[in-house]
Order: sequence, then C-alpha cells, then structure tokens
Amino acid sequence: MNRHELPGSLADEVHRELGRLGPRVGSGSLADLVTLWPSAVGPVIAANAWPARQGRDGTVIVHVSSSTWAQELTQLEATIRERLGELAPERLRFTVGQVPERGRESAPTLERSSHGPTELERGKAREIALAIENPALREAVARAAALSLARSVSRGLDRPV
Repeated sequence: MNRHELPGSLADEVHRELGRLGPRVGSGSLADLVTLWPSAVGPVIAANAWPARQGRDGTVIVHVSSSTWAQELTQLEATIRERLGELAPERLRFTVGQVPERGRESAPTLERSSHGPTELERGKAREIALAIENPALREAVARAAALSLARSVSRGLDRPV
C-alpha cells in the first residue's frame, strides 16, 4: 500500500484480520460468523454472547457475560447452529469472557408504567392466571400480567385481552 493511500473500510480490515486467525467456520470465515451473529441470535443474546475465537478443532469459543448465559446457551447450541445455517461450526463452546460493550442505544430499555394496574387490569390478569393450579405461581403470573396490561395501556398499546 502506498503511504498516501487510505486503508479500506474498517469492516474490510476487520474481516481480513479475522480471516487470518485460523481455520474456516462452516463454509465461511470467523469474520463471516461475527457479521451474521447478531441477526442470527437476536439483540439480547448478542449483547451477552459473542464469538471470540476458533479452536484448532474448529470449535468456536463464544464468550458470554455470565455462567448463567453459558449454561443457557449450551442448552440452545443446536438451535443457534441451525440459525447460523451454512456458517455454523461443528461445535460452539460457551465460556465466561469479555463480550464487546454495546452503546446505550443498542441496549433494550425497560420503561416504567406511569401508573399501576387498575382494578380492571388486575381482574383480567386474574382471569389469565385462573387455570394455574399452584397458588403461588398463579399469584405471580397474575401480578406480572396486570403489570404488563398496565404497561401496554400506558404505551398506547391497549388491545383487548
């Protein structure tokens, strides 16, 4: 490269560097897998799990934010590999490690309802949970449903239940 030339796009440079790191994943490179990862696994998983490197045996090591994520995603490995399609490695291994930090704009936010559930919303919620036999679980589901109904009304998503 001539010293007056600008390097290619950042994505091209990252892609090139990741391609140097080892064997290919599935029918693509680790860079291809990293590019596809967020759309294949969704924003919540992508914020807590990220392909970090590839082992000599072709296993892709995925860093996760906690041991809970590691356990959960290990159970979902087949589903994740299916979503990755042709780029899926033979095996994914989830281990606690550094996950790229996302900006605030990409993190899902929870909004508080401006008001608590009304008596009508609590009644609808009790109806929803009525079939649950376990009293503690029934009460927990009813509370969660009432809060969800209140939240949908405060966000203008009022729909018949």
